Amino acid sequence: MTISFNQIAADIRTPGQYIEFDNSRAVQGLSVMPNKTVFIGQKLAAGTATASTPIQVPSAAKAEDYFGHGSFLAGAIEAYKAANPYNEVWAVPLEDDGGGTEAQGTATFTGPATADGTVYLYIGGHRITIAVSSGDSADDVATATAAAITAYALKSNIPVSAAVNGVTSEQVDVTCLHKGTLGNYIDMRLNYNQGEALPAGVGCTIVAIGTAVAGATDPDVATAITAVGDMWFNTWVSLFADDTNVDKIEAELLTRWGPMEQLEGHLFIGAVGNQSALTALGNARNNRFTTLMGGGQSPTSPWIWAAVAAAVDCGEPDPARPRQTLLLPGVLPPAKTAIFTRTERQTLLTDGVSTYTVGQDGNCYVERLITTYQTNALSVLDVSYLDITTMRTLAYLRYSLRARIALRFPRHKLAGDGTNFSAGQAVVTPSIAKSEILALFREWENAGLVEGFDQFKKDIIVERNASDVNRLDVLIAPDLMNQFRVFAGQIQFLL
Repeated sequence: MTISFNQIAADIRTPGQYIEFDNSRAVQGLSVMPNKTVFIGQKLAAGTATASTPIQVPSAAKAEDYFGHGSFLAGAIEAYKAANPYNEVWAVPLEDDGGGTEAQGTATFTGPATADGTVYLYIGGHRITIAVSSGDSADDVATATAAAITAYALKSNIPVSAAVNGVTSEQVDVTCLHKGTLGNYIDMRLNYNQGEALPAGVGCTIVAIGTAVAGATDPDVATAITAVGDMWFNTWVSLFADDTNVDKIEAELLTRWGPMEQLEGHLFIGAVGNQSALTALGNARNNRFTTLMGGGQSPTSPWIWAAVAAAVDCGEPDPARPRQTLLLPGVLPPAKTAIFTRTERQTLLTDGVSTYTVGQDGNCYVERLITTYQTNALSVLDVSYLDITTMRTLAYLRYSLRARIALRFPRHKLAGDGTNFSAGQAVVTPSIAKSEILALFREWENAGLVEGFDQFKKDIIVERNASDVNRLDVLIAPDLMNQFRVFAGQIQFLL
């Protein structure tokens, strides 16, 4: 028998027509890589999901059910879904640390109002309006403000509660719903938009959330990492950006990117602050698996920046295509006087912080998504893993190579080149495998993922292992497609 059958025995004596199916050549073209995102963050007690257990989240409404209305997780997933409603989303919810503290801020009013007007209060980028009538006292404005925040929280995932202070009646206490340090990054400010101002006669002093009372003690992500097990997620979004928790996720991703796991994933975290603060955060990290999205002095919370950046990145089907100019929906830019200059953004990009620009329409757009990787093991500057497109492309090339070999040679025998065997035999040789990889490269090239076929063909090595006759060793050196990021020209004019 010259044909290698999978199910039909060689010694059948009963007459009949026996035909089997073999799908090893059925799949044509490049494989489609699954695209799934997992969030790690805090849930409220009202959430129905079990803590430290992965759960698929099909919608923003389900996120509220699972993690509690107003929870950090519900807000982040709502932002992700608004930017990218199509990708599969999971989450591992964590309960607040029992020994933690809720961050708190205050808004203290003076009065009375001498004219009708509106107080425009922004909490975490959410715009809350409080109607004020002429003659309202400071106590009246404080009471109306607490009521407005409470009413707004019923219809939006704003992670705070509000109440008039029990001692100082003109003071509103704004308290984070969660314990931990994330509450310290909930922005609270007045009059974000042009033309907004306090009503005549009304004054207000804001003490930032996390300053009146500092939030402390975050949950440990170790239980979430363990719970994920061997599930494969291309994208991880950690609401926690502290070194301890991020280090643990990066250690997990290092293992997952290894040749024995091959469960590639990329982590998104967010941060807000001025250029110096973000530079310090970026320089403190150095990892090719992590993207730090710098929101600047935006009113939007840092975990929302991380979620939206991840959603936009995942929404791009081409791993090699630059993300620049893509809209970052749902995030607010800083005040105009605080928007980063080109020089400041250049500094951030050399210090591991991803940047955005602000359009004339007031929307934020990706400028460049990079990793925090800056130096190699010898502390030498290294741009090999600078861009997220490099990591995404490498992940796809490996996945499609694995898929091609698994589909074409699922149960094949291995022989050396020059062996004589019938054409129908399930046998692979180094030359046959090499031809398949070269054909795959052409498909990568057609898809705009790589370039330089002649060099690739020259460099490729496919050989049987000297110690294990059942093993093929392969070395390939694909030249990854680059991105058109800079156009530099000179105009030499004549008069």
